[in-house]
Amino acid sequence: MSTATHSPARSIASHAILIAYTVIALFPVIIIVINSLKTRKAIFRSPLSLPDAESFSLVGYQTVMQQGDFILYFQNSLIVTVASLAAVLLFGAMAAFALAEYRFRGNSVMGLYLALGIMIPIRLGTVAILQLMVASGLVNTLAALILVYTAQGLPLAIFILSEFMRQVSDDLKNAGRIDGLSEYRIFFRLVLPLVRPAMATVAVFTMIPIWNDLWFPLILAPAEETKTVTLGAQVFIGQFVTNWNAVLSALSLAILPVLVLYVIFSRQLIRGITAGAVK
Repeated sequence: MSTATHSPARSIASHAILIAYTVIALFPVIIIVINSLKTRKAIFRSPLSLPDAESFSLVGYQTVMQQGDFILYFQNSLIVTVASLAAVLLFGAMAAFALAEYRFRGNSVMGLYLALGIMIPIRLGTVAILQLMVASGLVNTLAALILVYTAQGLPLAIFILSEFMRQVSDDLKNAGRIDGLSEYRIFFRLVLPLVRPAMATVAVFTMIPIWNDLWFPLILAPAEETKTVTLGAQVFIGQFVTNWNAVLSALSLAILPVLVLYVIFSRQLIRGITAGAVK
């Protein structure tokens, strides 16, 4: 009786906590978007207030569109992020399947070696990476960024996906082999659909560092035709004067793809994070 009585109250409390966490998480984003619609004076005078008839201004967005080629920057970021994500998910899933499915000498050592990529930042090898790109003729190309971000995202993808693939039923895979399916068909038709929540989780956590990164675009692709959104926004940040209207407007536009991805993959993301937590 008590359980039935308290279950609605618990449900309401859970929803209230979830809403509170959502508001806290989105609060910085909301502040950025709100201030991008204000005049410079209003940004510093009342940063937490909503824009009104006096403070409302689109000068930041006008500056972003007129100064620099923001559409090109956005396109470059989109190409680099999507291509890197596709490579990370494809090659990461294939490597994870091999480590989880096949037992061979050095299996554990290989897994440990790949896991070291999570603990050792790739930026420590910036000089060597730059020398390699110069020797390969890939400086100021999007291919250089795609290769670096793929290498950056693979260790985490393999680490997460291999754990999920070990949970896929061996009976299901053996049944596929009995029916004459090749290992590739077993991987693409049987295993991948079952680890889709994990794939969405890896995609979200891999995309954000790639989209927001400034380090490698600044070093490997600083040319005007290869600038990303994050690097392009630096145009409005000067040593003595910063155009905050343009900076906040550029950041507001750059946030949109991340929010869209979260909306698309939110259910799969939650299922991937909580998988195995509740029996």
